[in-house]
Amino acid sequence: MVGDIEQIERISLKESTSHFNHLKELEAEAIYVIREVFSQFEKSGILFSGGKDSIVVTHLAKKAFWPAKIPFPLVHIDTGHNFPETIKFRDELVEQLGVDLIIGSVQQSINQGRVKEETGKDASRNWLQITTLLDTIEEHQFDALMGGARRDEEKARAKERFFSHRDDFGQWDPKNQRPELWNIFNGKKHKGEHFRVFPISNWTEMDVWQYILAENIAIPSLYLAHYRDVICRNNTWLPVSEHLHVGEEETIHNKKVRFRTLGDITITGGIESDADTLEKVIMEVAAARQTERGNRADDKRSETSMEDRKKEGYF
Repeated sequence: MVGDIEQIERISLKESTSHFNHLKELEAEAIYVIREVFSQFEKSGILFSGGKDSIVVTHLAKKAFWPAKIPFPLVHIDTGHNFPETIKFRDELVEQLGVDLIIGSVQQSINQGRVKEETGKDASRNWLQITTLLDTIEEHQFDALMGGARRDEEKARAKERFFSHRDDFGQWDPKNQRPELWNIFNGKKHKGEHFRVFPISNWTEMDVWQYILAENIAIPSLYLAHYRDVICRNNTWLPVSEHLHVGEEETIHNKKVRFRTLGDITITGGIESDADTLEKVIMEVAAARQTERGNRADDKRSETSMEDRKKEGYF
């Protein structure tokens, strides 16, 4: 009996060590990519949505240049339809890190006639972010922006390289991607072109959560289970807000939900959950049979919705 216990402890220790090394390898890879961005480009930034992935990228940038300050501004494309908790978290993090925050306003793009807002029950400002993002890149002369996209999220994102080239119109051609052999990244570009860079491309949702737990990284409370007024639409629980049109046939429920991704409050669906701690979230993710973007209304518009947006200049 004692021998069996000792064997179990040895196996557990081995698995724990393997898990620790896996996260450290992913961390080292991401930090290497971030430092490559700093060395190869003249004006870079971190696309920051307030979601877990952009938070992790920001944390990795902090580690990459510690004890110096992060040498990049955070760039937030603000739809004006954000979760209030996300904006509060963003502002507190910016103050804590002492970094610059650049905000591209979709509402301003609408006011200037640069884009036309959608109407109807399922209206979204998601597509409108493209114009605002490209305008922000041009205004601030960014030649590289880092984001938290991962290959396991969605089939279009699985096609991305670490260094994702964009032409002088800000568009992405999935058939014209540069090879990245032996972690050699090619940041050469013509005038007017730029790159989107994804340091955590090889991470999974589980890796992100385990890293957040291991590093004790602060996240918005939206990721943990809490009671919220929601409606059921398209088989997902959408949060009730001033930006959501609730139809006469729709009933408002008070449910204990959490969100696996954070985006526009009008398109980000929650899941019923009791996972109110990081440990419970990790257990829930391990048992999940649906991708984390399965409750995003913007991805359900068509089979190629994400790829279509990315070709036009989306994140």
